[in-house]
Amino acid sequence: MGTAVPGTAGAPGQRSAPLVLTVLPYAVMALVAVVDGVAGASVGLLPLVSLGPAFAGLVGSWERTVVVGVLAVAVVCALGVVDGLFAERRGFAAIGAVVGVTVAAVIAAVTRQRREAELANVRSIAEVAQRVLLRPVPPSAGPLDAAVSYTSAVAEARIGGDLYELATTPAGVRVIIGDVQGKGLDAVETAAVVLGAFREAAYDEKTLEGVGERVQRAADRTISGEKFVTALLLEITPAGAATVLNYGHPPPMLMRAGGQVEFPEPRSYALPLGVGVQAGEQAEPFSLVLRPGDQVLLYTDGVTEARDTAGVFYPLGQRAALLGDGDPQEALEALRTDLIHHVRGPLHDDAAMLLLRYREPATVADDSDPADRAGPAAEEAGDAPRGAEGATGDAAA
Repeated sequence: MGTAVPGTAGAPGQRSAPLVLTVLPYAVMALVAVVDGVAGASVGLLPLVSLGPAFAGLVGSWERTVVVGVLAVAVVCALGVVDGLFAERRGFAAIGAVVGVTVAAVIAAVTRQRREAELANVRSIAEVAQRVLLRPVPPSAGPLDAAVSYTSAVAEARIGGDLYELATTPAGVRVIIGDVQGKGLDAVETAAVVLGAFREAAYDEKTLEGVGERVQRAADRTISGEKFVTALLLEITPAGAATVLNYGHPPPMLMRAGGQVEFPEPRSYALPLGVGVQAGEQAEPFSLVLRPGDQVLLYTDGVTEARDTAGVFYPLGQRAALLGDGDPQEALEALRTDLIHHVRGPLHDDAAMLLLRYREPATVADDSDPADRAGPAAEEAGDAPRGAEGATGDAAA
């Protein structure tokens, strides 16, 4: 699946220090020594050698700060002897200043390292939470090839308020994508409730409308205040018949094999999840027919509402040609790269995209025995989330 934030390779919290900050302590001490040697003792620059250990405490380990501090003391002693400052006790004052700054810098470095270690632990927990909340989408599901991309608007964050899930069920491939109003831990908790309800209902309900009702009831029970979730549910059968439920979410982008681009919308939008609608006020389903080579892109408003420096929204429909790559994940990554290039900076909202490509009927033929085809139904009574992967494997076989 697509990564949430670039630049997160390697162990969390372990990053190489910028070269400028690494060299700066030594450069400052060298500069002070040169100026002191040229101008003489009358200028009184010797205490400025303490800037070396002060800058050293900004990056690197506390041991490095100690080393720079010892070097600074040596520089002060050497310059004090040359300038004859120890006879006037000015040299001792300079040494005291360097030692004091070094001790403060070491304390600051230790505190910083502890905070970095705590942040690394938090990031590790976030990675685990992501694998539980936003699980990887299988590259093949029933009659579909699938790919997903998630870009968080928060620096260093891997989880935001957008959600998605794909489940291969006896009724077909069922998908949800949604956007939680708000950010932070409350948004993540709300996303977990909606995804949990969908993962259970997707295997239990015979119709997509039943799945939508279950998810809606779960959201209404949990979400309070002014929060809500826009969501789109999609069901695609092996024959290419698609059913869509839209709860105030941006319409899907349908790309025909011939290059035509459509944004199918319902006759009337349903209210978002969690606003406490009365019983019977459900989303109105509408149908699509997919042909081999057609693609459906589900996305959140973080994509279409992304603006460039001039305030122009991202023209998603005009960029549909980027999804023509043979590999769905590479095609989606090309679209994501173009989105980042359009904004020319960090996104202001999370952006999730889920690409579904309908395959040729001949590649979807199921030659498994009846016992294998009964697998998803048997898994329905057991571990529902695992059923998506098991059914995917049967279809790929």
